[in-house]
Amino acid sequence: MRVFSILLCLALLLPLSGCTASEPPVPETLPPETTEGPPTASEEALPPATLPPDPIQEILENMSIEERVGQLFLARCEDSTAVQDIAQYHLGGFVLFGSDFNGQTPDTIREKLNTYQATAKIPLLIAVDEEGGTVTRISRYPAFREMPFPSPRNALKNWGMDRVMTVEEEKCKLLSSLNVNVNLGPVCDISTDPAAFMYARSLGEDPAVTSDFVSRTVSLMAGCQVGSVLKHFPGYGNNADTHTGIARDSRSLEELESRDLLPFAAGIDAGCGGILVSHTIVEAMDDALPASLSPAVHVYLRETMGFQGVILTDDLVMQAITDAYGAGEAAVLAVLAGNDLLCSTEYDVQYEAVLAAVLEGRISFDTLNSAVRHVLQWKMDLKLL
Repeated sequence: MRVFSILLCLALLLPLSGCTASEPPVPETLPPETTEGPPTASEEALPPATLPPDPIQEILENMSIEERVGQLFLARCEDSTAVQDIAQYHLGGFVLFGSDFNGQTPDTIREKLNTYQATAKIPLLIAVDEEGGTVTRISRYPAFREMPFPSPRNALKNWGMDRVMTVEEEKCKLLSSLNVNVNLGPVCDISTDPAAFMYARSLGEDPAVTSDFVSRTVSLMAGCQVGSVLKHFPGYGNNADTHTGIARDSRSLEELESRDLLPFAAGIDAGCGGILVSHTIVEAMDDALPASLSPAVHVYLRETMGFQGVILTDDLVMQAITDAYGAGEAAVLAVLAGNDLLCSTEYDVQYEAVLAAVLEGRISFDTLNSAVRHVLQWKMDLKLL
């Protein structure tokens, strides 16, 4: 068809080529002379812009599969084997508990953490739960603070929100001075039942006040280069303790979206680095799997709420998980669900399980690389890379 069109055009032009040539008409006025010379070097077209190299991709391409798998683990720090574990499992970071600070001083903790960082090929996330009140890993010891930090609930009740934020700022400065770069907080849960597991740890206010607290805390932590982790998504409410068994949340999605999810949305808008997902079965999102192992919950967090940071599990050693799935399988399911970072006490078993799942093709390289990119980006945001 194309050849036919060309031939047709030539046929139409042939008569014109046989016409007697004539001088072209002279225009009545000549175009004005131009005084412009040839383009100078600065005026010549510039070469097309090239994109700057992606530093995360460069790091990723130089990592082995084993190193990539290791970055998915925020491991319980075992003091006697910590240095060996960093090298053997290529860990993404450590979470420290109260026992890690017992008998220590600020100087000895800094020295220990500096040793850990010097051992790691890729800088470590060093995390604690320093909520205040019933959960204080550091400030319970007089070597670090004269009195333990109060809970946000009690600080708000006794002194008001400005004092709450003063306490949060002091927490950040203490952690930063010790080279702890992540606090597993703020607590975003809204709990109204004094008998509920999360009641004392929650702020104890309505969604608007809780959202304000979360937003201001996240911003304050970012200013101190301390990573923030909103917890326990999608909101613990008045549910049972998943440390000791399974818990189910039968509230509707409308109720969650109008109440419990609002502080998380505020934290996301404020730029939080991480969100920790609970082990509660949230029936409105997935009536079969715990939130931490549910692809549907993670899709909601990514697509509906627009979160682009690190999603991490609550500790996978909790009975709500181990009783039903076992340590190794739980870790594999957590990665498949969309978690980037696994809070792990049994990291030796879980690392091997995740590595095997990658090598067998059960966990795709795309899934693995996506999770590692999120972890590395958080480390870059915290100026660790």
